[in-house]
Amino acid sequence: MSETAQSMLTKFSVVTGLVASVSILGVMLTTGSRHVPIDFGSWVSLPTEHFHLNLKFVFDRLSVPFVILTFVLCGTVGAFASVYLHRDRGYRRFFLLYALFLMGMVISSLAGTIETLFFGWELVGLSSALLVAYFHERISPVSNGLRVWTIYRIADAAFLIAALTLHHLTGAGDFEGLLGDGPWPQGHAAIDSSSALLVGLLLLLAAAGKSGMVPFSGWIPRAMEGPTPSSAVFYGALSVHLGVFLLLRVSPLLDASLLLRIAVILLGLVTAIFGAIASRAQSDVKNALAYASLTQVGIITVEIGLGLHYFALIHMIGHACLRTLQLLRAPSALKDHQTLENAVGAHLGGEHLAFPSAKSSYSTMLYRFAFERGFLDALLNRGVVDPFMSIFRLFDSLERRWTNFLSGGESRESDRLSPYGDSLEDVA
Repeated sequence: MSETAQSMLTKFSVVTGLVASVSILGVMLTTGSRHVPIDFGSWVSLPTEHFHLNLKFVFDRLSVPFVILTFVLCGTVGAFASVYLHRDRGYRRFFLLYALFLMGMVISSLAGTIETLFFGWELVGLSSALLVAYFHERISPVSNGLRVWTIYRIADAAFLIAALTLHHLTGAGDFEGLLGDGPWPQGHAAIDSSSALLVGLLLLLAAAGKSGMVPFSGWIPRAMEGPTPSSAVFYGALSVHLGVFLLLRVSPLLDASLLLRIAVILLGLVTAIFGAIASRAQSDVKNALAYASLTQVGIITVEIGLGLHYFALIHMIGHACLRTLQLLRAPSALKDHQTLENAVGAHLGGEHLAFPSAKSSYSTMLYRFAFERGFLDALLNRGVVDPFMSIFRLFDSLERRWTNFLSGGESRESDRLSPYGDSLEDVA
């Protein structure tokens, strides 16, 4: 397809979805309906194992505003990208992944079961990671895209365990059966406080990974390797808010456990403080805006923990629109600033210093903490990645020795080296 045809098809799809969503909102307001489920039936049924996989969508006070926001921001970014990426070699690839992302966001927004939500969740994660690695002719974007995908795998694992736990506890993954029959957010959890704490902590871990909250905040600056349109709609607007959207969707679980609400509030506070500190030491405008977004995500998480559901939803919508505008405007703002400096013939004064100029040990430590982004990447590498890699290098060594023993021959010199160039004897 030509650029023009692909752009027109994308615009038609977004406008059609937006008109349909607004029409549904109008019908719901006219009829007074606040909860409209659409069930497509059971796609998988295993009665012996008490497992049922239903495809179900729900239109309520949470899903309809969020899906309208999705179409508005994706339409805006799509129109911007059609000009911004004109004649770029990856133009068609960008809009293919952009379409997958849009579909994933719509499915996640309207999901009526935890399996449906996970399906959209996966589409969002896959398209996000691939667009981080959009400039795949360079090593850095590919490496950072792999890092983002790895963090998403941790979040997805927690999500899957939570989904299986819900099936074990309730016999289904339907949000109505779990959170009560009342319209959002008036439902009541159908499980006891201990089970709510277990499932809620798993979902909180999934939300933290998806939204880049502490301790997974290290992938946020890496995600800025992608083109500006994807950075705007993903990590400034929609994808970064998908974790807190999950917390809003399961908010009745929070009401069932005081410890879970405290954990949500504490995570939000830590994330907000960390984002506020880290954003002041970033030399790149996209990274600074990304950490500023993280600050607001932390505050929204605190609001959810305090039970301010509608306030959190309004905050999320307003913040997503603001960050999209700022990130789309960032390249032009930098160019305008440089043009003005060239016209003046000197650097513009009046810059605000992020940290005090006094060379105190406290200021130095705080600046280094912010500049190194809280050392979160180093901590994850030493505490998770390095032990994981060491174990599997050891397994690789043992497997090679066992196969050599069975074959009755000596290993070649190349077999005595791990895939990382280390001697397997040293690794063992």
